[in-house]
Amino acid sequence: MGRKSAKIANKKGAADKARAALYTKMLKDVFMASKKGGEDVATNFLLKVAVERAKKFNVPKDNIDKAIKKGQGSDGVGYEDITYEGYGPDGVAIFVEASTNNTTRTVSAVRSYFRKCGGSLGVTGSLQFVFDHKSMFTIPVEGIDEDDFTLHMIDAGAEEVEREDEFFKVIGPMESFGAIQEKLQEINATPEEASLVRIPLTRKKVSDETYEQIEKLLDMLEEDDDVVTVYDNIADDEDED
Repeated sequence: MGRKSAKIANKKGAADKARAALYTKMLKDVFMASKKGGEDVATNFLLKVAVERAKKFNVPKDNIDKAIKKGQGSDGVGYEDITYEGYGPDGVAIFVEASTNNTTRTVSAVRSYFRKCGGSLGVTGSLQFVFDHKSMFTIPVEGIDEDDFTLHMIDAGAEEVEREDEFFKVIGPMESFGAIQEKLQEINATPEEASLVRIPLTRKKVSDETYEQIEKLLDMLEEDDDVVTVYDNIADDEDED
């Protein structure tokens, strides 16, 4: 999740950069799923989803296997999940999720990215009223009756079920993730994506100049190996004030 891929469409070498960013994100998803639920796709639902999506986009099998092994701490060093909250230029809120085997290294790097781009790290909890932690699933519509599917998802705790082109997007409370996951398995609906995400409660419109500064900061964060996902509350063109 995080930023929409369209935001880098006009950059030099956009296609290659977008592909590399997509591969990196998918491998991080594989790593996190392996870390949290084990290396067996038969018993780890999230890992199965992450691996199948990576394969669909032709991520090399060796890279996928390495990400799974990394999640299991095959190098003998455990990884700790940690979050960072801060503000970029013009008060844009930025939430960073990371997994690291060296918190000192990671916080130093993250702080430097904010500082270089005119932002600053805040204290933990400073963005609790800016982002809402939600469960999100994306499921292909093929072979699914929309009315029945919607009722199943609501029964499992979903708050929103929307059709977007060839996919259903299901959003629910963070606490309902397991129940929605189990219901999807029960009705044999395999998600394209399944994750916990942070959705902005309010969005902020910025000038083109500020947007470029924020874009630079987000790029730095997302290119860091320790960073898993980055969220911001920049308003899209279609968002209203």
